[in-house]
Amino acid sequence: MTEYPEALKWKVHGERTVYDNRWIKVNLVDVEPPDGSRFEHHVVRLDHVAIALLVNENEEVLTLWRYRFAVDQWGYELIGGLVEEGEEPAATAAREAEEETGWRPIGEPEHIVKFQPLPGMIDSPVDVFMWRQAEKVGEPTDAEEAARIEWIPVDRVLDLVRNGEVLGSGAVIPLLYYLASRNSGAAGAR
Repeated sequence: MTEYPEALKWKVHGERTVYDNRWIKVNLVDVEPPDGSRFEHHVVRLDHVAIALLVNENEEVLTLWRYRFAVDQWGYELIGGLVEEGEEPAATAAREAEEETGWRPIGEPEHIVKFQPLPGMIDSPVDVFMWRQAEKVGEPTDAEEAARIEWIPVDRVLDLVRNGEVLGSGAVIPLLYYLASRNSGAAGAR
């Protein structure tokens, strides 16, 4: 069992919302770090996200090539979206895969990783699920999700990440995890 030193834990004395809408909540949290100082720290709270990592029999991963205005960049992403109230994260990932790409995951998913992308000031849990089979069932229902949908060879992933062509932790973390697991015998390994 891991022991956590209580003396290094920050105390939370309260929290107030300064901005709130359907997509984002910004709170000021009254905190006290171990040094005894006390101040308000911004915390951004986002919804729970579920990501689908689809890998086919040719060791290719299904990606979206899209533009993100906030960073003014084109790049590859994995499929995913917000977990709706009452929905299981795996069901969200499967639903988003079909809606965004026209590919329906087949079988039971493997939960490969859960993470927080920037835990110092953003609370946004992300669950990633992997499928090794999918069937083409139609066209994407939202044409604005991607400029193109592409199966890319897993062997290209490391170079794409290195060159900044994979956008966001929701794609980088699962892809690098999958690459690392291929030779380690960990979850996700073939």
